[in-house]
Amino acid sequence: MRKKIIAGNWKMNKTVAEAVELSNEIKRELADCNSVDVVLCPPFTAVKSVSDVVSETLINVGAQNMSSEENGAYTGEISHSMLKELFVRYVILGHSERREYYKETDFWINKKVKKALEKNLRPILCVGEKLEDRESGNTEQVVEVQVREGLKDVPAEAYTDLVIAYEPVWAIGTGKTATSEQAQEVHAFIRSIVKDMVGEDAANAVRIQYGGSMKPDNAVELLAQPDIDGGLIGGAALDATSFAAIVKAAM
Repeated sequence: MRKKIIAGNWKMNKTVAEAVELSNEIKRELADCNSVDVVLCPPFTAVKSVSDVVSETLINVGAQNMSSEENGAYTGEISHSMLKELFVRYVILGHSERREYYKETDFWINKKVKKALEKNLRPILCVGEKLEDRESGNTEQVVEVQVREGLKDVPAEAYTDLVIAYEPVWAIGTGKTATSEQAQEVHAFIRSIVKDMVGEDAANAVRIQYGGSMKPDNAVELLAQPDIDGGLIGGAALDATSFAAIVKAAM
């Protein structure tokens, strides 16, 4: 049985002091949680401080992005070694905001995914369609390209160490949420793509999160779906009580 995973993407929010306060609150709220993988993804400036807060807990730390390069003249980038030094275990790659605002392509996202796996980091690969894609009936086409290109040349045995996050772009930060049936349909479709790419065992092993405005009031229904293995949480991750409620819904 796949272990649920709830990751909080704090995006460009929280100073170091605020991040310490929030992570301490989450640590208190989830003191007895051991049945769900919990990941906190603060901005880069707060990664070390959050790592220090959760160092003696089962809570993992993630990063919001990572370079595909080892090191060098890449102004503003962060390498895998810099993240691992701060005890980062997961890294979000291909988030819709990176694709939209910074023009990241499937080619570069794939390079990052393979680099993360090579260096024993666990990528959270984000895929998902825009509103116009859904309204024109192109959801599956868009998602399939992102999955196949994002995971190109990734071997079957690596799928236990990666996470796919389905994030319908039209449901991020808008208050709109895909129904549990809509979300399950796309999650099952993604699992079928993985099966076609690398086989049934990998498809059964890979964890697929829902990343479209999961909140305490819809988490139970979404997480009850057979192919939804967790959540990539945005706004609700910035409130300790709300985030903890989502984690507890996954228990």
